[in-house]
Amino acid sequence: MKRSRGFTFLELLITVAIVGLLASIALPLSEMSAQRNKEEDLRRGLREIREALDAYKRASDEGRITRAADQSGYPPTLATLVEGVADTKSASGGKLYLLRRVPRDPLATDLSASPEATWGLRSYDSSPDAPRPGKDVFDVYSLNASVGLNGVPYKEW
Repeated sequence: MKRSRGFTFLELLITVAIVGLLASIALPLSEMSAQRNKEEDLRRGLREIREALDAYKRASDEGRITRAADQSGYPPTLATLVEGVADTKSASGGKLYLLRRVPRDPLATDLSASPEATWGLRSYDSSPDAPRPGKDVFDVYSLNASVGLNGVPYKEW
């Protein structure tokens, strides 16, 4: 009697079960990896904007940007960092640019919003516990209400 070559039903069933088990392990790992990438983009965006805000304040304190006595020295909007401000110490009357573009919050849910609108704004005269916008931009934060992989809400990063 000649045996036919091929797999039995039981061998195929075991193979499908093993592949299914491996896939169920890999899917959560890939989701966590995607979340980690978004969180890294959030850190990068926050750092970029905050460094530009600090550079604006330093330039203001050095007298490179004119300001009224009642102003804090921080920019009035995030767009100001991109549009530039007149550099008072420039001989040619040039502008001081602090950002090429405002990065988008990678965790923002509204994809149609402008990058500036994806961030929460905190003015200089608002408290850290209850940040609110005002006549300047002292700090930015994510508007996403979720909690990061490190257990800290994104709003507090």
